Amino acid sequence: PAMRNTAPCILYASLKIQKENPDAVMIVAPSDHWIEDERTFSANVKQAFDFCEENDALMTLGITPDFPNTGYGYIEYDKSVNNAIKPVAQFREKPDYETAKTFISQGNFLWNAGIFMWSVKSVIKAFETKQPELYELFEKGCDVYNTDFEDDFVRDNYAKAENISVDYAIMEKSSNVFVLPAEFDWNDLGTWGSLYDKLDKDSDKNAVVNAHALVEDASGNMIRTENKKIVVVDGLEDYIIVDKNDVLLIFPKGKEQDIKKVLQKVKDKFGEQYG
Repeated sequence: PAMRNTAPCILYASLKIQKENPDAVMIVAPSDHWIEDERTFSANVKQAFDFCEENDALMTLGITPDFPNTGYGYIEYDKSVNNAIKPVAQFREKPDYETAKTFISQGNFLWNAGIFMWSVKSVIKAFETKQPELYELFEKGCDVYNTDFEDDFVRDNYAKAENISVDYAIMEKSSNVFVLPAEFDWNDLGTWGSLYDKLDKDSDKNAVVNAHALVEDASGNMIRTENKKIVVVDGLEDYIIVDKNDVLLIFPKGKEQDIKKVLQKVKDKFGEQYG
């Protein structure tokens, strides 16, 4: 009903689930991640679920970094603990390149993949204590959740919620936060570079999606259009070329982390309907 980041929708979903099953354990996961090894993913999730059933814990799965990526937040864990599940020392914002290299060299930092697990009891208690206004807003709808009156309540109240991520709302403020280093292959398809890594490519390593491409003396490019447009590319190397509605983006892959800033500038200059 309104864009309010992850905290409001997670609290709302938790209260709905609790009404059906007060002892439920739940998982929150992004929809644009690539996980090939489903068996290992399921095993890691079960391990985390078992921990959450026995403990008052807010759990997350962390990804072992294989290069100093500046596009992800990082999770620092207590490396003095030998258990598979580690207490979280702190969450770190998206770093610059040198800081990211330092994180990796220390050996106890993981990428924050935004995959969370907890019992509904634990997460609701965390919201009640750390975000009382948000909790009060959604708690007053408990009588109508899972009924015919729910839609009216959500329509009237959801937009009143603060726009805040679950990381800021409860994870960074809580002391009962744990992380399990994931053992499965993972890729965040929320970035063009990550999508490029997973796509089929021609002999010059160009990836083409929904387009008819004529490529000469060009390599390593990610090319996508909305309506199978003919795209002619000559002399470009390692570029993202995306034609979407009224916006054409031609951007170096090496500067991909800046795309969100550029799209915001486009919206600021030309209107919110763009970008």
